[in-house]
Amino acid sequence: KEMQDAFQNAYMELGGLGERVLGFCHLNLPSGKFPRGFKFDTDELNFPTEKLCFVGLMSMIDPPRAAVPDAVGKCRSAGIKVIMVTGDHPITAKAIAKGVGIISEGNETVEDIAARLNIPVSQVNPREAKACVVHGSDLKDMTSEQLDEILRNHTEIVFARTSPQQKLIIVEGCQRQGAIVAVTGDGVNDSPALKKADIGIAMGISGSDVSKQAADMILLDDNFASIVTGVEEGRLIFDNLKKSIAYTLTSNIPEITPFLLFIIANIPLPLGTVTILCIDLGTDMVPAISLAYEAAESDIMKRQPRNPQTDKLVNERLISMAYGQIGMIQALGGFFTYFVILAENGFLPSRLLGIRLDWDDRTMNDLEDSYGQEWTYEQRKVVEFTCHTAFFASIVVVQWADLIICKTRRNSVFQQGMKNKILIFGLLEETALAAFLSYCPGMGVALRMYPLKVTWWFCAFPYSL
Repeated sequence: KEMQDAFQNAYMELGGLGERVLGFCHLNLPSGKFPRGFKFDTDELNFPTEKLCFVGLMSMIDPPRAAVPDAVGKCRSAGIKVIMVTGDHPITAKAIAKGVGIISEGNETVEDIAARLNIPVSQVNPREAKACVVHGSDLKDMTSEQLDEILRNHTEIVFARTSPQQKLIIVEGCQRQGAIVAVTGDGVNDSPALKKADIGIAMGISGSDVSKQAADMILLDDNFASIVTGVEEGRLIFDNLKKSIAYTLTSNIPEITPFLLFIIANIPLPLGTVTILCIDLGTDMVPAISLAYEAAESDIMKRQPRNPQTDKLVNERLISMAYGQIGMIQALGGFFTYFVILAENGFLPSRLLGIRLDWDDRTMNDLEDSYGQEWTYEQRKVVEFTCHTAFFASIVVVQWADLIICKTRRNSVFQQGMKNKILIFGLLEETALAAFLSYCPGMGVALRMYPLKVTWWFCAFPYSL
C-alpha cells in the first residue's frame, strides 16, 4: 500500500508537469520456452503479462514548440476552437494543454471545481466548467447526445487516452455542431478521421504514407503554427479576391446605364463601345490586379470564421455595394459630366429627350439646340464623341475612390495605410492612360476620343468623395 501511494504521488507529480511517465517491470522467463532471439509479438501476445515485478518509472517530455502557445492564442481570437486529442494520460494531457493555452489560465474542469470546493465530482454541474478533459474510456461509453453536450457547452476540450479510431467519433460530433473541422494525424489509423474531416492535415515528416494519401494537405514542417499561418493566408486570399471582384464589378453599371437611357429616353449615346473597352481592358486592369497584393488587415485574425452558407465569394452584400451603391455613383458622375458638356454646347437636358433619331440622322444638318442654333451631323458627332471621352474620364475619376474603398473590407484606409506600391502604380497608370487617350494626337480618328477641357475632369470629383 505504501509503495502504491508513493507510485501514485510520483505519477501525479510528474504527469502534472506535462511529462510522460513510463513504468518498467521484469519477469524471468524459462529459457527452454523463450530461447535467446525469441521474437516477441505485442499485437498477438505470445508471452505472459502476469506476475510482473515492478522495477520503477521514468518520465520524459517532448516539449511543445515555442510558437504553439501564440498560435493557439491566434486561433482563439480568430474564433477557431482548438481541441486536443491525445493518447497521453489525462493528467499529462491537461498539463500540456494548460502549457500551450488550449486550457486558459483560470478556466477550471469539473475536477478542479470539485477539488476547490472539496466536494465529490458527481456534485459539480458540468456546465459550470469551461474546460473539460475526457478520458477515452468514458468517450467509448458515451452516446452521440452526450458528446454533443460536451462539444456544445465547453469552450476548451481535451480528449485523453483516446485511440485513433475515436478521432473519427470526435470529428463526426464536431460536424454535427455545424463546424468546419480540420484534423491532424500521422498514423495509418488516423486515415478515417482525416478523410471524414473537412480538411485533413497529415504530418510531412513523421506521417505515414497512408495518412498522407488520405489527407487534403500535408504539413511539411510538422508545426501546428504553420496551420494557423495557413488560415491567415487563406483569409487574406479570400479577402483580396472579394476586393478585386468588387472593384471590377462596379464599372458595369456606368457602362450599361448609358445604353439603357439611349434606348429608353432616346438621348444621344453618352458612352461608346470603344471607350467601354478602354475601361475594361485598359484603366481597370492594373488596379484590379493590384488588390491581389494588398497586405492583410490588422483584424484579419480577430474575426469570427465566415459562414460558408451566407458569406460566399460573391454574395448579395457585395453585389448590392458594387451595383447598387458605388456603380450608381459612378454612373451619376458620368451622366453629370455628359449633361454639363451638352449644356455648355447649347443642348439642355430637356432638349435631349427623344432627340436620338434626329441626332443620328446623317441627312439632318439643321438640328436646333435649346437656343435655336443649328447643328450639322458632323458637329453633333464631335460633341457626342467628346461626351464619350468625358464619361470615360469621369468613370476613371470615381474609380480612384472605388479603389480606395475596396482596399479594405473592415478597417479604415487610415489604419491600413497606402503601402501597396502596385496599387499606387495602378492609380497613376489608369490616370495616365485616360489622359493619353484623351489628348494624344490622332485619337479622334483612331478611337473617336477627343480632348477635354481641364474643368470637365473636375465634374466627377464630388462623386469621388
